[in-house]
Amino acid sequence: MRILAIESSCDETAAAVVEDGRTVLSSVVASQVEEHRLYGGVVPEIASRRHAEAISPVVTQTLEQANLTLDNIDALAVTYAPGLIGALLVGVNFAKGLSLSTGLPLIPTHHLRSHIASNYISNTELKPPFLCLVVSGGHSHIVMVEDYTKMKIIGRTRDDAAGEAFDKAARTMGMPYPGGIELDKVAEDGNPLAFKLPRPVVNDAPYDFSFSGLKTAVINLLHNSAQKGTELDKADVCASFRYAVVDCLVTNFLKAAEDLGVKRLVIAGGVSANRLLRKTLEEECKKRGYEFYMPDKSLCGDNAAMVGSQAYYEFLSGNTAGTDLNAYATMSIE
Repeated sequence: MRILAIESSCDETAAAVVEDGRTVLSSVVASQVEEHRLYGGVVPEIASRRHAEAISPVVTQTLEQANLTLDNIDALAVTYAPGLIGALLVGVNFAKGLSLSTGLPLIPTHHLRSHIASNYISNTELKPPFLCLVVSGGHSHIVMVEDYTKMKIIGRTRDDAAGEAFDKAARTMGMPYPGGIELDKVAEDGNPLAFKLPRPVVNDAPYDFSFSGLKTAVINLLHNSAQKGTELDKADVCASFRYAVVDCLVTNFLKAAEDLGVKRLVIAGGVSANRLLRKTLEEECKKRGYEFYMPDKSLCGDNAAMVGSQAYYEFLSGNTAGTDLNAYATMSIE
């Protein structure tokens, strides 16, 4: 089954053709990063306008790349939640129009479920059940994936997401957007034990995260240093902050796995590209005899291939939509 998938939840306009949920026949991503970098972050109104401009040529290029026409496509898929509402609406309305004009079934697909599904492309042998750590700029969840379309949240952030904390810390250090990627690179040359940073704990919720206090601690460290006229080693600050965030993520994730008796662990989302997170979990899972899966770095960020993968399983479970499909800024992965 060939699915033409569309993704426009934030600042990437993407389309892909995916066969049977596991094989990517083509994938195109038009990024807006350079433009949003001027403002230090995503400007929703600009993002929506750029999606409207890019979506038709991106879909056309995707079909050409796969050497296919719409006559060779069996279904359409689109991200409809969660994300920036204006950006989502561009993709949803384009997909509805395409469905109406072609008669192809339309599959509404959840953005975070799609991130998890990126692992089905990178690891074709992977099947549920498994425990997944979903970490991105807007979300930090521990999710029990019982089946392809049946999921349960085990833990979540109470305030900032891990990716958001990385980006804000990086911005304070003068790094360009998206700062989390730059911070990860600079941290490679630093000492992770140079600065002692807190490890926030949520009372009565051992699997939940809280990154707001940790983010504030590193920002205060930087501001206090600037006020005193002293200069901190940027690589050491980055390494210490990255180590603290990853320590929080890994500790809760492994505790949840142990308590639930799950031995197949998966990571997904933009922050799953973080070098220390990948390395630490790989080592810890090996020590414990757990299976560990992660997506290729090329699939960690927003893309439509992951949407096409998840959409295949949504279709098999009977999840299709009509022209009344709407977009939603927030929606639980459950």
